[in-house]
Amino acid sequence: MRCGTVNAMNVVASGRTATIASCWIDGAPVVTGGPLHRVVNPANNATVVELALATPEDVDTAVASARSALRGWATATPVDRATVLTKLAELADSHAETLIAEEVSQTGKPVRLATEFDIPGSIDNIAFFASAARHLEGKATAEYSGDHTSSIRREAVGVVATITPWNYPLQMAVWKVIPALAAGCSVVIKPAELTPLTTLTLARIAREAGLPDGVLNVVTGAGEDVGAALAGHPDVDVVTFTGSTQVGRKVMAAAAVHGHRTQLELGGKAPFVVFDDADLDAAIQGAVAGSLINTGQDCTAATRAIVARDLYADFVAGVGEVMGKIVVGDPEDPDTDLGPLISAAHRVKVAGMVERAAGQGGRIVTGGVAPDLPGAFYRPTLVADVDESSEIYRAEVFGPVLAVREFTDDDDAIRQANDTDYGLAASAWTRDVYRAQRASREINAGCVWINDHIPIISEMPHGGFGASGFGKDMSAYSFEEYLAIKHVMSDITTVSEKPWHRTVFNKR
Repeated sequence: MRCGTVNAMNVVASGRTATIASCWIDGAPVVTGGPLHRVVNPANNATVVELALATPEDVDTAVASARSALRGWATATPVDRATVLTKLAELADSHAETLIAEEVSQTGKPVRLATEFDIPGSIDNIAFFASAARHLEGKATAEYSGDHTSSIRREAVGVVATITPWNYPLQMAVWKVIPALAAGCSVVIKPAELTPLTTLTLARIAREAGLPDGVLNVVTGAGEDVGAALAGHPDVDVVTFTGSTQVGRKVMAAAAVHGHRTQLELGGKAPFVVFDDADLDAAIQGAVAGSLINTGQDCTAATRAIVARDLYADFVAGVGEVMGKIVVGDPEDPDTDLGPLISAAHRVKVAGMVERAAGQGGRIVTGGVAPDLPGAFYRPTLVADVDESSEIYRAEVFGPVLAVREFTDDDDAIRQANDTDYGLAASAWTRDVYRAQRASREINAGCVWINDHIPIISEMPHGGFGASGFGKDMSAYSFEEYLAIKHVMSDITTVSEKPWHRTVFNKR
């Protein structure tokens, strides 16, 4: 079965050819005057669409639109906001085939992954926040002093600027945009210029769902100018970002100039710790799935397998065997397991890291080469016997590559797991509940799986420590990124001369 077709609703006639509108501002598609850019399918190098990128001036227009729309949306009742988001979830479900087609064509991810993971997960997340929008209550705190009563208000923080990556275009847009909308904020989002289609479709169907014009705006452009203009814009109130640690630090610095809040979900180097009592077959299957999800282009992907010495040889052999059976090919074929990397340039980067790993003593058990296919494909790769100081073991690869080394005892396993600047995700594989509890306590990561690696659910938070950023996506915890806490303190004495006035003037 083939995917549907790329949505044509964002297409605006431009001379003899059709140009995709790269922006959605104030409730309408906008074709900008920026440089032309091709969205390319990395599986076959075909042009999916052509669009004119946004400019910093378009960012100004989008932010002004969001600012103008903010008050009406922020003061809407929770029921009103929930009604719009519920309708958006329903429309996203009815447009699922279009969203799948767009996601597959712009990222090259297998249709099975988009159909079973990306799109339904995104729809579920919208539905979750539609319900959660009705539970954003304040707090009546009563009298903490004898002459006043207090209450706590949770108010929309304001205009949210968000910058999202290319690996999960719709899912990352939903994670950032929907809790902000549920909290009463207005949003300007910059999707990656490589993969803007599903974000633009999300904005269009949000308007169909009843979202007021200007509450959600999209500007598609390069990070160097449009992303920088958005992150450093003086008239936004909070900046959220998902992407590399290096760029995240630049985003934080730009936002800090104006004292704006930031929420950053950055890179990862997830350890996959296999203790000597683990179910070996489960660990092997989990390592392959956890390292190859989305062709390894996932910040939480298993990238460092740290395996007990007694299981090491069998684990390496088993993972190598299963990886060798992975079907690499046409992402529109439902039998395909692994699609291409996002671009030829990214494949060069991944291949270079694997080649250097071999030069640094790593043993290529399987993979390490590109198949004879037209796109940016790279075979699943297992690198064993890596040195703890090697690049492949310490740096984020963002490809279908798993590095493996052994550990001697539990203390060594925990030490190796934490020997990284990152702290986004990790997993521990063991049958021993006490071992599992120790790993969950002592491994320094925002999410620790026990006997699994990758699954996420809307009700639970996602976010890291250290170089992996701070703040949370998903779950009710993510609301804290988009709410301002206000203390309201009311006098209950009705007297004009307050006792504390004596600290300022004693004689009256």
